[in-house]
Amino acid sequence: MQQYTDIFDEIHRLRKERGAVILAHNYQRDEVQEIADHCGDSLALSQIAAASAAEVIVFAGVHFMAESAAILAPRKTVLLPNPDAGCPMADMITAAALREKKKELNGAPIVCYVNSSAEVKAESDICCTSANAVRVVESLPQDEVYMIPDMNLSLYVAGKTKKKLSYWKGFCPTHQLLTADEVRAFKIRYPGAPFVAHPECPPDVLALADAIRSTSGMYEYARKSDASTILIGTEMGIMYRLRKENPEKEFILVSRNLICPNMKITTIEDVRDSLRDMKHIIKVAEPVLSKARLALERMLAVPRD
Repeated sequence: MQQYTDIFDEIHRLRKERGAVILAHNYQRDEVQEIADHCGDSLALSQIAAASAAEVIVFAGVHFMAESAAILAPRKTVLLPNPDAGCPMADMITAAALREKKKELNGAPIVCYVNSSAEVKAESDICCTSANAVRVVESLPQDEVYMIPDMNLSLYVAGKTKKKLSYWKGFCPTHQLLTADEVRAFKIRYPGAPFVAHPECPPDVLALADAIRSTSGMYEYARKSDASTILIGTEMGIMYRLRKENPEKEFILVSRNLICPNMKITTIEDVRDSLRDMKHIIKVAEPVLSKARLALERMLAVPRD
C-alpha cells in the first residue's frame, strides 16, 4: 500500500475535517478496504452507519448499499464515491414489475434480498440477507413465500425449508459465471481443501461446497477452520481480508471470473473526491423510505439462532 501513502494521508485529513466514517464492502478494491474505518457486508455496514456518531457516511459499495444506509440513517449525509456503481441483479427487478407480480401471488409474503433498490424493498414485506434468509423465511407464518430477486439464493433456501417457495429469476452475473467444472478441477488440484461457496452461486456449484456462507460467514469459517488451504467461491475482493486475518493459511479463488466490475469501479481517488467535494449524496424520499425501512426493521426483529 506504499504507493497510496499520500492519498491515504489526504483522506485521513478530509475524514477528520468532515466528521466522516468510511465504510467499504468486502468486495471493494484492496486499497479502499485498507482506508476504510469498517469493512463488511452491506447490511452490517448500514447498521454501523446508523449507529455511528459521524454525520457523514462514505459508503464504498454499490448504489443499493448506500440507499440502505440512507434508509437506516436518514438524518446523516450518505455519499456514494462513484455514482456509476450499480448492481445488475438489483436492476433485474423493478417496483412496477413487482407490483404486477404481486397480483398473481394471492397474498404470499414477499421476502426481499437486501441486494435490491429502495423502491423494491418498499414493495416487499420483509428483507433478508444471504446469512439470515432461511431464518427470515422460517419466521413467517404463511406456508407460501415469494423471494426476490436472486433465484440461486431462493433455491438454496428452498432446500432448507418445508414452505412452498417460489421466486423471481434474477441472479448475480459474477457468481453465475462460476461453474461446477471449475470447482471440480480445483478440488482435484488441492485434494482435501474445503470449498466454501456463497449462496448466490448456481445450485450445481453449491452441491460441491463443503460450506455455504455469506461473506461475513466466510471470514468466520476461515478463522475457525483447521484447514491450511481453503478454496473460495465468491467475488475476489474477499481475499484481501481473508489473507490479512489468516496469514498462516492459503486461500485459493476457484475462478478468474469471480470479479465484479461494479464493485471494482470505485477507486481510492473516488473516495477522496467524494469527501473533498461532498458529492454524490444518496437520499431516499418518502413514502419509499418509511416502507423500505419497515421491511428492513422486520428482518432485524427476527431472532438470531
